[in-house]
Amino acid sequence: MEEQENAIENLLVRVEEYGKSSLELIKLKTLDKSSDIVSSVIPHSVVLILVSSFLLFFNLGLALWLGEIFGRPFYGFFTVAAFYILIGIVLHFFMHKWIKKTIRNYIINQMLK
Repeated sequence: MEEQENAIENLLVRVEEYGKSSLELIKLKTLDKSSDIVSSVIPHSVVLILVSSFLLFFNLGLALWLGEIFGRPFYGFFTVAAFYILIGIVLHFFMHKWIKKTIRNYIINQMLK
Protein backbone atom coordinates (compact mmCIF):
# COMPACT_ATOMS: atom_id res chain seq x y z
CA MET A 1 0.00 0.00 0.00
CA GLU A 2 2.85 2.34 0.87
CA GLU A 3 4.43 1.62 -2.51
CA GLN A 4 1.25 2.81 -4.24
CA GLU A 5 1.22 6.02 -2.19
CA ASN A 6 4.87 6.65 -3.11
CA ALA A 7 4.10 5.93 -6.76
CA ILE A 8 1.12 8.29 -6.75
CA GLU A 9 3.13 10.95 -4.92
CA ASN A 10 5.98 10.51 -7.40
CA LEU A 11 3.49 10.75 -10.27
CA LEU A 12 1.97 13.97 -8.86
CA VAL A 13 5.44 15.51 -8.51
CA ARG A 14 6.24 14.64 -12.11
CA VAL A 15 2.88 16.05 -13.32
CA GLU A 16 3.59 19.26 -11.44
CA GLU A 17 7.08 19.50 -12.97
CA TYR A 18 5.62 18.79 -16.42
CA GLY A 19 3.04 21.57 -15.95
CA LYS A 20 5.72 24.03 -14.86
CA SER A 21 7.92 23.04 -17.79
CA SER A 22 5.03 23.38 -20.23
CA LEU A 23 4.17 26.82 -18.87
CA GLU A 24 7.82 27.91 -19.12
CA LEU A 25 7.96 26.62 -22.70
CA ILE A 26 4.82 28.60 -23.62
CA LYS A 27 6.35 31.73 -22.07
CA LEU A 28 9.59 31.26 -24.02
CA LYS A 29 7.76 30.64 -27.30
CA THR A 30 5.62 33.74 -26.75
CA LEU A 31 8.72 35.80 -25.97
CA ASP A 32 10.42 34.47 -29.09
CA LYS A 33 7.48 35.34 -31.34
CA SER A 34 7.03 38.76 -29.74
CA SER A 35 10.70 39.65 -30.10
CA ASP A 36 10.72 38.42 -33.70
CA ILE A 37 7.69 40.54 -34.60
CA VAL A 38 9.02 43.64 -32.84
CA SER A 39 12.46 43.21 -34.39
CA SER A 40 10.91 43.05 -37.85
CA VAL A 41 8.53 45.98 -37.21
CA ILE A 42 11.22 48.44 -36.09
CA PRO A 43 13.28 48.39 -39.33
CA HIS A 44 10.09 48.62 -41.37
CA SER A 45 9.00 51.62 -39.28
CA VAL A 46 12.32 53.39 -39.85
CA VAL A 47 12.05 52.85 -43.61
CA LEU A 48 8.42 54.02 -43.54
CA ILE A 49 9.41 57.23 -41.74
CA LEU A 50 12.22 57.92 -44.22
CA VAL A 51 10.01 57.26 -47.24
CA SER A 52 7.23 59.40 -45.74
CA SER A 53 9.67 62.27 -45.19
CA PHE A 54 10.90 61.98 -48.76
CA LEU A 55 7.36 61.95 -50.12
CA LEU A 56 6.37 64.93 -47.98
CA PHE A 57 9.20 67.13 -49.24
CA PHE A 58 8.86 65.86 -52.80
CA ASN A 59 5.15 66.67 -52.80
CA LEU A 60 5.75 70.13 -51.33
CA GLY A 61 8.32 70.83 -54.03
CA LEU A 62 6.06 69.46 -56.73
CA ALA A 63 3.10 71.51 -55.50
CA LEU A 64 5.16 74.70 -55.41
CA TRP A 65 6.58 73.98 -58.87
CA LEU A 66 3.14 73.28 -60.33
CA GLY A 67 1.80 76.42 -58.62
CA GLU A 68 4.54 78.42 -60.32
CA ILE A 69 3.59 76.92 -63.68
CA PHE A 70 -0.14 77.56 -63.16
CA GLY A 71 0.42 81.10 -61.88
CA ARG A 72 -0.98 80.66 -58.34
CA PRO A 73 0.77 78.64 -55.61
CA PHE A 74 -2.43 77.06 -54.31
CA TYR A 75 -3.25 75.62 -57.75
CA GLY A 76 -0.23 73.36 -57.39
CA PHE A 77 -1.41 72.12 -54.00
CA PHE A 78 -4.91 71.49 -55.38
CA THR A 79 -3.43 69.54 -58.29
CA VAL A 80 -1.30 67.35 -56.02
CA ALA A 81 -4.28 66.80 -53.68
CA ALA A 82 -6.51 65.84 -56.62
CA PHE A 83 -3.86 63.37 -57.80
CA TYR A 84 -3.75 61.72 -54.38
CA ILE A 85 -7.51 61.54 -54.00
CA LEU A 86 -7.66 59.87 -57.42
CA ILE A 87 -5.03 57.33 -56.38
CA GLY A 88 -6.91 56.76 -53.10
CA ILE A 89 -10.16 56.06 -54.92
CA VAL A 90 -8.48 53.65 -57.33
CA LEU A 91 -6.73 51.82 -54.48
CA HIS A 92 -9.91 51.61 -52.45
CA PHE A 93 -12.09 50.20 -55.19
CA PHE A 94 -9.63 48.04 -57.11
CA MET A 95 -6.82 47.03 -54.75
CA HIS A 96 -8.37 47.11 -51.25
CA LYS A 97 -8.81 43.32 -51.01
CA TRP A 98 -5.36 42.61 -52.43
CA ILE A 99 -3.65 44.99 -49.98
CA LYS A 100 -5.63 43.59 -47.05
CA LYS A 101 -4.78 40.01 -48.06
CA THR A 102 -1.09 40.82 -48.48
CA ILE A 103 -0.83 42.48 -45.07
CA ARG A 104 -2.80 39.69 -43.39
CA ASN A 105 -0.56 37.02 -44.95
CA TYR A 106 2.58 38.91 -43.90
CA ILE A 107 1.41 39.11 -40.28
CA ILE A 108 0.43 35.44 -40.21
CA ASN A 109 3.77 34.40 -41.72
CA GLN A 110 5.63 36.44 -39.11
CA MET A 111 3.65 34.84 -36.29
CA LEU A 112 4.06 31.28 -37.60
CA LYS A 113 7.76 31.68 -38.42
